[in-house]
Amino acid sequence: MPTGLNPEPYAFESVILDRAGALIQRLPGEALRAVELLAPGIPLELVAIPKGFFQMGSRDQGGYPDELPIHPVFLQGFWLGKYPLTQAQWQAVMGRLPDCRFHGPDLPVDTICWADAQSFCQQLSRRTGRCYSLPSEAQWEYACRAGTRTPFSLGPTITTDYVNYVGVHTYAEAPAGVYRHGPIPVGAFPPNPWGLYDMHGTVWEFCADAWAPDYAGAPLDGSPRPASRAADRVARGGSWHETPAHCRSAMRLQVTETDRMEFYGLRVLLPAES
Repeated sequence: MPTGLNPEPYAFESVILDRAGALIQRLPGEALRAVELLAPGIPLELVAIPKGFFQMGSRDQGGYPDELPIHPVFLQGFWLGKYPLTQAQWQAVMGRLPDCRFHGPDLPVDTICWADAQSFCQQLSRRTGRCYSLPSEAQWEYACRAGTRTPFSLGPTITTDYVNYVGVHTYAEAPAGVYRHGPIPVGAFPPNPWGLYDMHGTVWEFCADAWAPDYAGAPLDGSPRPASRAADRVARGGSWHETPAHCRSAMRLQVTETDRMEFYGLRVLLPAES
């Protein structure tokens, strides 16, 4: 467990939808939560992700060849941000905000690039004495799926009652919904079965890996794919600006290290022992 963070259990409720987007089950859950205080009144909440095994990749409807081959990954436990990083949290660590398109302390930080996200993790690590980083692709997908094999951790589809995306587009048999044209405060929708919020939609979340066009030769232990030089990187999860197919657990986005977009954000990872 992270030294000095005093983890404690927290209870939550996740939801399961059917192919038509109807709510069919509410699932009570419990996870360990730890809090890193960034500034008075500005906590960084972390959720314990258990060690385990999963099949990474997919042949989902609307999927892409870069999500193949499906392969087994064995991961050690880790801690992951309960929410996408907020603007208040970014400012508490960095002393200033990036040039966000949207403004609000509880909105996810936006208009950042992969290199900015790396700088944040480095500064947070220096301030706390802990080894914060971006998650690997495997860690991110494992945490997003939370033990599920459906296209989404909510089930075979999503609706805009539970995820922020471009609701005029649909997936499976779900109805059309709203298009909010921007983010909303983190944590507005139910979490996934492991207690993580906003893993689908909201903002794309950067991962540590170098981009590769498929999973041939991908690490099987959850580590990030290394870059031997400046390389494109990976983002996960979709955003408020995407179709539901782009918000699937397996969806991958190729990004440069320096492009800043109003739907790019991050979620931080802490090793189990830090």
